[in-house]
Amino acid sequence: MAKKNAETGVYRVTEIIGTSKVSWEDAAKNAVETAALSLRDLRIAEVGKLDMKVDGGKVVAYRARVSLSFKYDG
Repeated sequence: MAKKNAETGVYRVTEIIGTSKVSWEDAAKNAVETAALSLRDLRIAEVGKLDMKVDGGKVVAYRARVSLSFKYDG
């Protein structure tokens, strides 16, 4: 009987948005760390879009749109 290859499997990619008052890097980190509380076996996080929330002509928040992949149990 052949062993299962550790690199095979089925993965899902979902898009999430993290926010931060500090930086885009912090926003992306917040997104991944929050998702990790309810998703298991996270694999890859890819930042696809960065934007800012502006209020009164000032930047008040940074947002990072992150594509996150995780493995299905099987």
